[in-house]
Amino acid sequence: FETITDTLNTKAGIFAAEKVFAQRGRSLPIMISGTITDLSGRTLSGQTPTAFWHSVRHAKPLTIGLNCALGANAMRSHIAELSDAADTLICAYPNAGLPNEMGQYDESPEFMAEQIEGFARDGYVNIVGGCCGSTPDHIRAIAEAVARHAPRQVPQVETRLRLSGLEPFTLTDDIPFVNIGERTNVTGSARFRKLITAGDYAAALEVARDQVNNGAQIIDINMDEGLIDSQKVMVEFLNLLAAEPDIARVPLMIDSSKWEVIEAGLKCVQGKALVNSISMKEGEEAFLHHARLVKSYGAAVVVMAFDEQGQADTLERKVEICTRAYKLLTEEVGFPPEDIIFDPNVFAVATGIEEHNGYGVAFIEAARQITATLPHAHISGGVSNLSFSFRGNEPVREAMHSVFLYHAIQAGMDMGIVNAGQLAVYETIDPELREACEDVILNRRDDATDRLLELAERYKGQA
Repeated sequence: FETITDTLNTKAGIFAAEKVFAQRGRSLPIMISGTITDLSGRTLSGQTPTAFWHSVRHAKPLTIGLNCALGANAMRSHIAELSDAADTLICAYPNAGLPNEMGQYDESPEFMAEQIEGFARDGYVNIVGGCCGSTPDHIRAIAEAVARHAPRQVPQVETRLRLSGLEPFTLTDDIPFVNIGERTNVTGSARFRKLITAGDYAAALEVARDQVNNGAQIIDINMDEGLIDSQKVMVEFLNLLAAEPDIARVPLMIDSSKWEVIEAGLKCVQGKALVNSISMKEGEEAFLHHARLVKSYGAAVVVMAFDEQGQADTLERKVEICTRAYKLLTEEVGFPPEDIIFDPNVFAVATGIEEHNGYGVAFIEAARQITATLPHAHISGGVSNLSFSFRGNEPVREAMHSVFLYHAIQAGMDMGIVNAGQLAVYETIDPELREACEDVILNRRDDATDRLLELAERYKGQA
């Protein structure tokens, strides 16, 4: 796949190739070469070289590289970026400079070879050649020039969750928590639901933009509303979003309870997305089928702690289901463990039902055990579920979310679906309210719910 200006098109090609390989029972090597169209350092569809690599690395290509559009001088920094990012061979075949006013290429074989020799001397490349304007003389000169240098050594790349929109996102140790914006979800935002139902996509895109501007590193897109055609609307919204670079720069989470909606969404996203979610509620066969498709589409996946017996509510069930799913994904599907995100179910606390009192602790301890025993796996969750009993009382809900995250992050939770613009800082919460929230979430007192309900009355009606 070469001269790539649109990564989505290439992902479709990779999907098709892998389907044919499976049908024929044998694979062939895949080479992938993108095109940086101008000095902006992006493909025509807007991706940086590293974001492009994150989008296609699931193909495990023999080579990744760049060709066409630019001469070697202008291509150099972009090849250097790919060389640092990719744990496979690097291929480069630039043009013989830029075309003149007659559409001809003026770089001599000697000059072009000198530039590409610099790629080899600095350890950027494994395979080289020429694109537009190059002749047998150019290729001969390049071959002679690079023969003086050793091929690039393929680097060992750390095992990390690597996603992309137009720009790359890597979850490193410097990022304690990933904010996944929740407001572009019709089930979680009444305003967004009304906009989508009314077909006001321009205003709906502003909701997405606000989430990114307020610090969301990923945005969750959910269209599960009974009054709309969820699949059709998901496709329409994602296609519109792709034309908004200030939104599309971040990775997307395709969120639905319906597999056909998730799959339709994945066919619209050029970056490396997150799927939310799959589970074993319909048994192992359906789970493995969906997991293999997610892998083929080049996405990471959220796995719910949900099996044939229902959603996990106890610590033991949460850990048991996630462990079983991890083994199936890594051993039977070959799913990269760093691309697995477990959601051990955030349930509402302070409901007045005694068996709900331990839900907060169960999630936190499950996060601790899962991250300790399932290498490279991540933990996420829908944080707003926790405070459902206090809907309408935003100050208390915000305090509960911040207190919960303070403890869950220490236990291993490294991402979550939140309203990125409405997270109170733990240390700034009124100490009395903070203690009452901790008593409820950590289940520290028998009367914790009653005490928080009484205290919550003071905050009703406050912004």
